[in-house]
Amino acid sequence: MLRGREVGRDGRAVRPVVMAVLNRTTDSFYAPARVPDDAAALAAAEGAFEAGAEILDVGGVRAGNGSPVDEAEEIRRVVPFVAAVRRAVPDLLVSVDTWRAGVARAAIDAGADLINDTWAGHDPGLVEVAGAAGVGVVCSHTGGAIPRTDPYRVEYPDLSDPRVTGVASASDTGGGAGDGRDGLLADVVATLRAAAERAVECGVPRESVLVDPTHDFGKNTWHSLHLVRSTGTLAGLGFPLLMALSRKDFVGETLDLPPEERLEGTLGATAVAAWLGARVFRTHDVVATRRVLDLVAAVRDESPPAVALRGLA
Repeated sequence: MLRGREVGRDGRAVRPVVMAVLNRTTDSFYAPARVPDDAAALAAAEGAFEAGAEILDVGGVRAGNGSPVDEAEEIRRVVPFVAAVRRAVPDLLVSVDTWRAGVARAAIDAGADLINDTWAGHDPGLVEVAGAAGVGVVCSHTGGAIPRTDPYRVEYPDLSDPRVTGVASASDTGGGAGDGRDGLLADVVATLRAAAERAVECGVPRESVLVDPTHDFGKNTWHSLHLVRSTGTLAGLGFPLLMALSRKDFVGETLDLPPEERLEGTLGATAVAAWLGARVFRTHDVVATRRVLDLVAAVRDESPPAVALRGLA
């Protein structure tokens, strides 16, 4: 539910939600997502909606290392565009990818429905801004990483080591017994649960809180793969689970491919996560993702086939 609008359900059919990526930057890791030109960006937003995206996620700053972008410049890149999308495509929900409370406030005033805080509450005032406005928020996990930093030799407790105490066990997190990587899973579960509950305490409607394990942020490729296979545990947190898998480094490193060649790997991970209960998918490839999600939903018996004539007509 975002601003009172239910997303992902058509009658009794459940339909996973597509969140299209649109970056108002010149240096995002995937070149086709860079749309700094206003007219081209608005056309891309309209195209994403027509292709089946229910949410558009607008970003003004590259996630990783890059040229400095202060708050004023981020607002300049994002906020007028949010207002333009609101006017041109009123049925398209708008998310803004930012960690800054000031940007979130300006974006909400321009019509944003969701704030995607990919840096895990680095600015604690951001969720308070979302709560005061009654808009949705995405709670994320970065393992303590600060904005615009890339992970380096990041580690989590090894739960297969009997000397480790004070963290959730594998059985507590739903992982396999003795899997040391469940230290990561325990940290993700605890962080997302706490962040989601704080969002509710700050006034964000419970049904408008999403959680995102945030693959690659504060994680290596082994970590991100483990989070995909642990989707069922994350979905069990009780909040809609967002997966931002699209063309990420863990896909590229697994297959040894550059961003331009990571579509099939992304769709494979998407199908697994959708089958295990993820509900929202942030993607650079709306058409392909929409088709994969519709097929998975039909196999799960959550929604019917678009056409069913074989053997009947």
